[in-house]
Amino acid sequence: MKQFDVVIAGGAMAGMTLALAIDSLAHGKLRVAVVEAYQVDHQAHPGFDSRSIALSHGTVQILQQLNLWQQIEPVATAIKHIHVSDQSHAGMTDIDCQDIAASALGYVVELADVGRIYHHKAMQNPQIELLCPNSVTDIERLQTHNVVTLDNGEQLQCQLLVAADGAISACCAQIGIPLREHDFNQVAVIANIRTQVAHNGRAFERFTHQGPVALLPMSDNRMSLVWCLRPEQAKKVLGLSDAEFLLNLQTEFGWRLGQLTEVGERASYPLLLRYRENNVSHRFAIVGNAAQTLHPIAGQGFNLGIRDVASLAEELVSSLEDVGRYSVLSRFKHRRVEDRTRTIEMTSSLVHLFSNDYLTMRIGRNLGLAMMDNVPQLKSPLLLRTLGLVAR
Repeated sequence: MKQFDVVIAGGAMAGMTLALAIDSLAHGKLRVAVVEAYQVDHQAHPGFDSRSIALSHGTVQILQQLNLWQQIEPVATAIKHIHVSDQSHAGMTDIDCQDIAASALGYVVELADVGRIYHHKAMQNPQIELLCPNSVTDIERLQTHNVVTLDNGEQLQCQLLVAADGAISACCAQIGIPLREHDFNQVAVIANIRTQVAHNGRAFERFTHQGPVALLPMSDNRMSLVWCLRPEQAKKVLGLSDAEFLLNLQTEFGWRLGQLTEVGERASYPLLLRYRENNVSHRFAIVGNAAQTLHPIAGQGFNLGIRDVASLAEELVSSLEDVGRYSVLSRFKHRRVEDRTRTIEMTSSLVHLFSNDYLTMRIGRNLGLAMMDNVPQLKSPLLLRTLGLVAR
């Protein structure tokens, strides 16, 4: 039976970041296994597909501390400016990197690029073992350790098992940790877009009567689109020709980037809040989408997950002799309660506020956007959470 300090179920963004974070902070003193159901290959792994994600300013600071940012930065596109507006109404606000005296508000990275970088780093690390394609089929939790059985019959012994295996976590289901779920009745349509006018590091979020449209700057003057629609409208939009799709998107987004000229392959996924209130159990912790999956309206999901990952790694290396003991996991749980709760509440409130067309809501959100743009005291709290500059 192979012996590890930590076994991580799930080798996508959260799981691989955690493995590399543990090794960086523990200076190679902890043995880590990453169990992944898909071949860890950036071209095949669904966790490292063609999608892009926005890394907040705070997330970049964490990745710098973990010695991960240096290799990611060359494939990242800086967000210099964020423009937020409400379709057909006057309310809008702007956030510029000069507001925080930084070179960027955040960065956009393609998951495939990060997957390639992470895989290369893990393969070169003797303290990290990648077990794939494998999945966890049985978990036996004893007083001093866990015995984790894989689908090939192999057994692993570890002090701590971490579930990073996605929103519908098989490990959490085996342990019996309940999942709370709320359906926003929206679907995210994602694609890469080319525009007539160069983005120059600008990101846009536009609230429409169906939901938000976000365009994030990417390399090669592309934009990453996240278009939130009612399910029936999303189905219709996905069936349009490229020209019809761009025409519909142009109508919703407007002309701030000139004509929308090209669209790449389209995909979609339903938008739900999935949340596990308990992120620890006996010799068991939960991170990433397995802990919470958020609506993309404020780009908070992955960045919240990275704060979970960094906090867990920090607590583990404070107790190298037994990383799975109760006191370690208890500190992690209590350390993360406030940030998780506030971020989930903020995201859900924004969806409710900006995804309907009631007159009172329209007036309220337009007044709010206008006041945010003119009253710094109102802008600061939301700005800090958007930028990931929050206590963890």
